Amino acid sequence: MARSILARTLFLLTLLLTYVPSARAASNSTQCPSDPYLDPRNDPCNALGYIANNTLTAIAFGLVLLIALIQTYQIIYKGGRWMLPMVLGEYSTSQSHDFYVIGFGFRFALHYNPDSLGIYIAEYLMIVLSPCFFIATNYVLLGRLAREIDCVHRVLIPVRRLTLIFVLSDVTTFVIQAAGASITTSTNYSSALTGLHIFLAGLVLQLASVSLFCVIYARFIYKVHAEELAVWMRDSKQHWNNDWRTLAAAAAVSCIGILIRSCYRVAEVAQGFDGALTSSETAFYLGDTLPLFVAIVIYIPFWPGRFITAKLAPSVNELQNAQDLSRSRDTLGYNHEVPTAVLDDY
Repeated sequence: MARSILARTLFLLTLLLTYVPSARAASNSTQCPSDPYLDPRNDPCNALGYIANNTLTAIAFGLVLLIALIQTYQIIYKGGRWMLPMVLGEYSTSQSHDFYVIGFGFRFALHYNPDSLGIYIAEYLMIVLSPCFFIATNYVLLGRLAREIDCVHRVLIPVRRLTLIFVLSDVTTFVIQAAGASITTSTNYSSALTGLHIFLAGLVLQLASVSLFCVIYARFIYKVHAEELAVWMRDSKQHWNNDWRTLAAAAAVSCIGILIRSCYRVAEVAQGFDGALTSSETAFYLGDTLPLFVAIVIYIPFWPGRFITAKLAPSVNELQNAQDLSRSRDTLGYNHEVPTAVLDDY
């Protein structure tokens, strides 16, 4: 489910990438300097406010692409197809698009064409919006982990509802951010400012959603630790690399990375077009790229598909409830079979 919802949002992204440049092209009133490399900070046509460093871009591009390829291999040979939204955000073999990777690819083009609005739009949308896929993966992972250790009753919200609620929240904030980002490219300052406010609203809502999820996740881990001692110690005799708590810790690190990135983006956009964060390449890599890199690379050594191997089998509690219901129906004279299959939360 999460995969199909996120896939549909790609259509919106395509529309934005085709509509915005044509809308901007209608007005050529801005005079661009003959040499865009002389003073990029004060260049009215340079949306970044600096010249993208090719060395840093190459490092980021290579690392993200490598992560995507490794995780593609892990999905194929180690299971965990429900991790696909994260890999889709990095690299999508099914759609032949590299979202996060191509975002960095466009930074190469921006280095040689710093005043190109079309290239900037493509780079900005792909880098800013791709993490929505990473966030959705963590939403799905909580439900899977809770089922694996038979502790769905320790999650604050029913697992299937939790996944649906947060994935829909992710898609909603994605659409708001995409719409706002497209409007910010307007040549009219008032319209551009309105777009910036819309984009900021989407980022704030995303931050609120991620923060709430982190609270729910932390509460889940605490409840299992405090009230499910047998479950907590289930893998204590195994190597730590095979302990479910290791995966839980990895997911926590991933959530923290995404949370840091969300805070950075809110602070950046809140400063406006000429803010210090907006025009700093160092801030971009430290506040956005590095936290997201940690959030996705953590799953390579601790691949969830290796820890969560159960198919869509019902948990012990769900089986018990189904058996109780079956006995009740038999008592009342019904002979209909009670289905016990669990709907997939992916």
